[in-house]
Amino acid sequence: MINKLPDSTPLSRVLDAVAWLCLAVSGVCMVVLVSSFGWLVYGRYVLNDTPTWVEQVALLMVVTITFLGAAVGVYQRTHLNVDLFSALLPPRGKIMLSVSIDLLMGLFGGLMAWQAYGLVMFAWNKSIPLLGVPDGLRYIPMVISGALILVFSLSRIPAALRGQHQSLAVTEETS
Repeated sequence: MINKLPDSTPLSRVLDAVAWLCLAVSGVCMVVLVSSFGWLVYGRYVLNDTPTWVEQVALLMVVTITFLGAAVGVYQRTHLNVDLFSALLPPRGKIMLSVSIDLLMGLFGGLMAWQAYGLVMFAWNKSIPLLGVPDGLRYIPMVISGALILVFSLSRIPAALRGQHQSLAVTEETS
């Protein structure tokens, strides 16, 4: 279930599309990951010639899946949280808590993007062994994820300030 912004605004539709794109890219990376390991097993046991590039491709795919998935988890509010404290607060306190959490998550995302960009620049002139591509590619999903966490988190603040905040926990939809 997707826990979207309360209003269907142009911004929320764009963010929905970005989240969908992240999930689609993660899905493609998962297919590449599974296929490359299939090729590894086939090469090792049938061809008796182990493809050595599979480990490096797998690392790139896992990093991409993990970080894009984390950003979508922030957008959909499927990340781990404890709702007990917010349930005890009055409505104004819930708004303040929701805004504070979104600000902290945005700060975290911005710092992650900034520091990961430094890693990209630091490692760009090195090469990933056996693949021949820049080592900085490993950190690009971190930059993208951090930037998306920043945008996804900050996009919730106006709705929260209008009193349209959603529960910090994901709620079940009734059929």
